[in-house]
Amino acid sequence: MGTQLLRAQRFKALHERESAFVMPNPWDAGSAKLLAELGFEALATTSAGLAFTLGRPDGEGLVSLDETLDNVSAIVNATRLPVSADLENCFADSPEECAQTILKAADAGLVGGSIEDATGNPNDPIYSFDLSVERVKAAVAAARSLPFPFMLTARAENFLHGRTDFADTLRRITAYAEAGADVLFVPGLRSREEIIAVVQAVAPKPVSVLMGLSGVALSVEELSACGVKRISTGSSLARAALAGFYRAAQEITQHGTFTYSAQALPMSTLNNLFRD
Repeated sequence: MGTQLLRAQRFKALHERESAFVMPNPWDAGSAKLLAELGFEALATTSAGLAFTLGRPDGEGLVSLDETLDNVSAIVNATRLPVSADLENCFADSPEECAQTILKAADAGLVGGSIEDATGNPNDPIYSFDLSVERVKAAVAAARSLPFPFMLTARAENFLHGRTDFADTLRRITAYAEAGADVLFVPGLRSREEIIAVVQAVAPKPVSVLMGLSGVALSVEELSACGVKRISTGSSLARAALAGFYRAAQEITQHGTFTYSAQALPMSTLNNLFRD
């Protein structure tokens, strides 16, 4: 608990400083160690990265809570950094079960985690407004029952599911802030104007944004100027790693050459890093 408390305090403090910090998303212990070596101050898991590692698509309910928590534990134990988790919709519909997921996540060593308002049902992708708020309230109550500051992130998922109703998104994210969420997150924001509107709607609570989206090129400095406190890379690092792997294998099958190896990290570098 002492180590978890220290990580939790450090994580909370990151959200309280003036400038934004980047919280990249490893998908396993090895990628977590690489990111820690590069000097990042906190990490978050990625549901998509885990799904791809398991050879499954993301967002279709094919990864279980137990598999997610096993992945969480491996990442938490890989470094001394604070770790938050992508807990999807908390693997539950009811507020009571959402609360239990938060408690299980804390038991796995996390100091933060998210709850989203996406159902996982393509025919009805977003929970009703009232149920969404009740789910956040239950998750907040579970987080507050812990003996350390667990940073609960509430996510409004409209944009990731083709719902471009910005007014509804603002209504939801404001309600989640009023329900007690520590951090607010609207993945899929693409413009400064949208980001600033979200920041202003939930102020003074911190806002997290997703970068690594195609066609969005805002820098850390620009996002800080918008009032953003936290920047997630989502699945983009996992996709970039798989893209490199895919292109290397494609070179072999299409050209019979192996020039990709010139860009590979040396064995000695990786052995030394993973030996620590």
